[in-house]
Amino acid sequence: MPGIVNIGFEENNELENLKSDIKNTESYEKEEENNVPKKKFDLLTTTRNALEAYISRHRRVIKFLGLILLNSLVVIYFAFASYYWVKNKESNNCGFCWCNGYGMLLLLLGFTYSGLFYYCVVKRYFAKSICRLFQPVGRYIESLKKTRYGFRMFVTVIYLLILTAIVAFLIIDTLHSTRRLISGLGVVILLLLGWIFSKHPAHINWRPVLCGMIMQFLFGLFTIRWSVGREIFDCISNKITIFLDYAKEGDEFIFSEELVQKGIFAFSVIPVIFFFSCFIQVLYYIGVMQWVVMKFGWALQCIMGTTICESLNCVSNTFIGMTESLLLIKPYVNKLTSSEIHAVMCSGFASVSGSVFAAYVKFGADPAHLLIASVMSAPAALCYSKLFYPETEESQTDSENIQLEKSNDSGILDAASNGALAAIPVILGIIANIIAFISFVAFINGIFFWFGQLLGFNDWKFQYFLSKIFMPLSWIMGVPWKECEDVGYLIGIKTVVNEFIAYKELGVYKKQKRLSSRSEAIATYALCGFSNPACIGIMIGALSNLAPNKKKEITAVTMRAFIAGSAVCFLTASVAGMLIDDEISSNKFNETSNYTLDYSQKI
Repeated sequence: MPGIVNIGFEENNELENLKSDIKNTESYEKEEENNVPKKKFDLLTTTRNALEAYISRHRRVIKFLGLILLNSLVVIYFAFASYYWVKNKESNNCGFCWCNGYGMLLLLLGFTYSGLFYYCVVKRYFAKSICRLFQPVGRYIESLKKTRYGFRMFVTVIYLLILTAIVAFLIIDTLHSTRRLISGLGVVILLLLGWIFSKHPAHINWRPVLCGMIMQFLFGLFTIRWSVGREIFDCISNKITIFLDYAKEGDEFIFSEELVQKGIFAFSVIPVIFFFSCFIQVLYYIGVMQWVVMKFGWALQCIMGTTICESLNCVSNTFIGMTESLLLIKPYVNKLTSSEIHAVMCSGFASVSGSVFAAYVKFGADPAHLLIASVMSAPAALCYSKLFYPETEESQTDSENIQLEKSNDSGILDAASNGALAAIPVILGIIANIIAFISFVAFINGIFFWFGQLLGFNDWKFQYFLSKIFMPLSWIMGVPWKECEDVGYLIGIKTVVNEFIAYKELGVYKKQKRLSSRSEAIATYALCGFSNPACIGIMIGALSNLAPNKKKEITAVTMRAFIAGSAVCFLTASVAGMLIDDEISSNKFNETSNYTLDYSQKI
């Protein structure tokens, strides 16, 4: 028995050993199969790592070769474009047009390569030599500043010469159109009121005041009276109109072509803000907006003597909104003095946001006038804010300590998406304000109508009283008296309600031909600002969130800043009124507002 048992046990062991050998063979074969892709994967990883290491070691060479390739492609493209232009320059579509054709290509390439040459060659290799060359001039100016009256007398003489030249130009220029001098009266009255009601008249620094007015006039002279300046801004405004028209593609895809082409506000005007906000956010992500704002802010600081935060905010308001502009100086808001806070708020109230610029154009506002108003209001805002609320404290910020915040977006697509989403609260705010304020104005009209009806006056409306109140202001800005009531109504609506409704009414007036082209232009300048009750709340909320410790100072200067911002808009309109005549306003700028292209021309 034991033998039989042992034999059976040995047989079972053999069977188990055979099964285990088969399993081991199968598992080995599976491991061999699995190792084949693993080896391939290891080979790919090794190759990629080697390639990355090679690129890392020769990064400068690869970058240099990439630049050579890129510039070679540009040269080849320019050569073919030049050949095509020479061959077809007699054609209507191939003329030497600075705004659209071959001339625009020359301008783009010229500005691009001039900038690259300056930053890559001049600034890198010759900046120190140039600075040493002008050191004697700098030392002389510094020594002149140390004298008691020398520098002040020198600057005073310069200002007097410039102001005398401006007055002489206006007298000669208005010999055949003396009614334009009424707008000069508006400038004098507005500045005089700013000085009389100044917070600290004895502490007024006249440098930013005089520089701001001179810069505003020169900007206006360049863009309104000089044909080259007009053509430049006509070109820019045409390009803006074309650029904003691309939003129609998205509008028509969502809302249908029928609704968009009918010009319904919600379907043709509002959606453009999504597109523009998206574009601005992309520029902010790649650093273009910060660079532009910083350079212009530095220039304003050097010319006008204002602090870097004031200058940065003032310039950024020309491109982006008043709340977005505050984010550029976010780390320094807690350090701002009361006068600087006033200047920041005044700049916001005196300008309009680029994201809503499209809406005004869709209403019928001339994009050229809107652009010029934005540029002219920048120095004027600093001018009037320093007149109305002079600096009495020492600023705690200087240009060397200012570092602009970078975008938090992870990429261009993320920036574009966030920019489009950021427009949602803006659009909701616009829609809510328009619905609420139009309804409120209708309610006020009903009350006035009821009171007037009891006295036998059936034409009493809120607009009627606003138009009467602002008639004198319209007149000193240069509007003919017979049209002052209509323009006064627009100013009243803008001041009491908001500029959206005012521009909407201006568009209606333009269709009805109720105003002359000159009055339309002056009204466009006067309405170009965020000085309305809703924006007061927006500004207080934004600044208070950024600087909770400064809330008392913020609320204390708000009404002054609101009044100053409104005055800046009227000041800009008055300066424009001195320079605009009927021929310029009707023959030049109106061509811009009627400028349309189909999509084949755009491309």
